[in-house]
Amino acid sequence: MDTIRYKKSEHFDDHHISRLQTNYEEILLAIGENPQREGLEKSPLRAARALSFLTQGYQMDAEAILRSAMFQEEYKEMVIIKDIEMYSLCEHHLLPFFGRAHVAYIPDRYICGLSKICRVVDAFSRRLQVQERLTLQIRDCLQNVLKPLGVAVVIEAKHLCMMMRGVQKQNSVATTSAFTGEFEKESTRGEFLRLIAADTLA
Repeated sequence: MDTIRYKKSEHFDDHHISRLQTNYEEILLAIGENPQREGLEKSPLRAARALSFLTQGYQMDAEAILRSAMFQEEYKEMVIIKDIEMYSLCEHHLLPFFGRAHVAYIPDRYICGLSKICRVVDAFSRRLQVQERLTLQIRDCLQNVLKPLGVAVVIEAKHLCMMMRGVQKQNSVATTSAFTGEFEKESTRGEFLRLIAADTLA
């Protein structure tokens, strides 16, 4: 099998940043601020770069990330990566939501580099998102590329659109899950849920 090279890169497109910067200046004016005052003088540029970074997932190919580190292996037991830090932006209010993703799969001929699963989570979360779709996208990516016996994804997240405005519930956590194949069986799914609930290594 040919190995497809995936190279992580972080760069800013000058034209893209310039457009965002201009719009952030307009936003500051619209809320009654002065974008020329000392404290805000560089804020539109900083905000433009921040938004570009937080939405870099649009330039990332999640399936290519997985394919860059696929290996043939006879292992057919559960592989779990839990407590993957996840940060995203709610597409309804453009406010952050953040939390943890737990991802598992049962290989069938192919495994992948463990870090690539974390990068897949980043590729989909660094976009304007809803948690439900994010969960499905991660699941489907692993299923489509690795063709495993099953995939399980659980995401637990706090949403600033609920904490800072609207209902203003500070301690609410949203949990979403998605399963394929062997994880649709109650016994396998139960084992996965028990393992992600167990204490992590110190």
